Amino acid sequence: MRFFNCIIISFIIGCAAYGQNPIVPNKGLNDPHVHVFNDTAYVYASHDKSIDNKGFIMEDWWVWSSPDLVNWTYRNTLKPQDTFIGKTFESCWATDVGYKNGKYYWYFSEGNEQTGVVIGDTPVGPWVDPLGAPLLQEDLTPTHEYDMAIFEEDGEHYIIFGVWDYYIAKLNYDMISLAETPKKLEIRNPRGPYNQDGKNTEKPTDDKPFLHKYNGKYYLSWGCFYAMSDNLYGPYDYKASIINTESFTEGHEAPTWPAGILQGRHGSFFEWHKQWYYAYCDISQTGNRWFRDTFISYIHYKDNGEMATIRVDGVGVGNYLAKQSKIEAEDYFKAEGLVQKQSGKNGFVVKTNAQKSYLNFPNIKGAKDYSGINLLVNANENGQFMIEIRRDSLDGALLASKEFRLGKTQNGFKSLSLPISSFQEIENLFIMIFEQNGTSLEIDSFTFYK
Repeated sequence: MRFFNCIIISFIIGCAAYGQNPIVPNKGLNDPHVHVFNDTAYVYASHDKSIDNKGFIMEDWWVWSSPDLVNWTYRNTLKPQDTFIGKTFESCWATDVGYKNGKYYWYFSEGNEQTGVVIGDTPVGPWVDPLGAPLLQEDLTPTHEYDMAIFEEDGEHYIIFGVWDYYIAKLNYDMISLAETPKKLEIRNPRGPYNQDGKNTEKPTDDKPFLHKYNGKYYLSWGCFYAMSDNLYGPYDYKASIINTESFTEGHEAPTWPAGILQGRHGSFFEWHKQWYYAYCDISQTGNRWFRDTFISYIHYKDNGEMATIRVDGVGVGNYLAKQSKIEAEDYFKAEGLVQKQSGKNGFVVKTNAQKSYLNFPNIKGAKDYSGINLLVNANENGQFMIEIRRDSLDGALLASKEFRLGKTQNGFKSLSLPISSFQEIENLFIMIFEQNGTSLEIDSFTFYK
């Protein structure tokens, strides 16, 4: 994975958004939690009211959906009047959602004090408040009961919440009551946007915790900072921030929050089609810390389980420009029969682990100006392979095909040229790989050539 500079122009038409980062520009969509239901991505988010905000004015919560993480459509609004709050309210803070037995449970913050829940029969509602009161009341623990996240494992659901210190509790089968007393999550050697040197014991972490699991490890995060554990209830060992000064492409490094580039990155991690993502807040395009956008970046895991530094740019995910200096193979939208593999200190490749495999790159813009693709490939043993490039599906129009032999050499990756004479302006390409003698193929990246 390498960094590149590019700018993508986005615009809004009606209630549908076309663009990438921000995923829904100029709307104040923030504190995003993305979930995939029935092969559609839904973002449940807070909503900053206006570009003219002089403080956090958030009067409702939003749901948007997307089939591809590129094209987003507004779906529904949850108003505080329709919850136990029962009136207009300007502190509709972070949310998250869980699914169980055909019902969707949307949890929401009453400012920085309490957490409520509503229930719907679909991912977009309509919503009903089953309790008429908070699920997490403000005196439940020593921290504040807001900015929750929902974690599911083996059919059980857990709620995580708090600021500076985080608490976790298992939810009952009904999803609207607690099955246990909340337990404090221990974080060893924590860091945060206000505690980058480890000396600020008053504000060691941040608000907005999140929890996800990858390859048997638990990841507790707060914004762009995270810790890891072998056990759900911890203890957790602080690891790093997934954002640093090298993350930013031109036009995305500033302006930022008063405490710098690591502050305010509230968000969530999610997986779709064997790819991991981080959705988070950004103000580089609005210039106003009280009118935030949502960005999404790829997440790649190193061999030791730690997360690599992300790229913050305008292209985002599931979206590509043919004029890019290169498109990294690990930044696919869909894949089968391949695994991501660390290559060097900060790079990644994809490696086949099946006789037939594929990578899918939809929404490639500007392809019509080009006449072929160069793939960077490598094999650790002498192997025979065939690669096909198809449009729109695995059995779509065949654009190119090449059979070749390849073996490990001192020069590493080799360039494989596939001429294509019929590119469209926007392409949805499937790169299909066939192992013909059981040898794995590695792909680093590809470029379009004229």
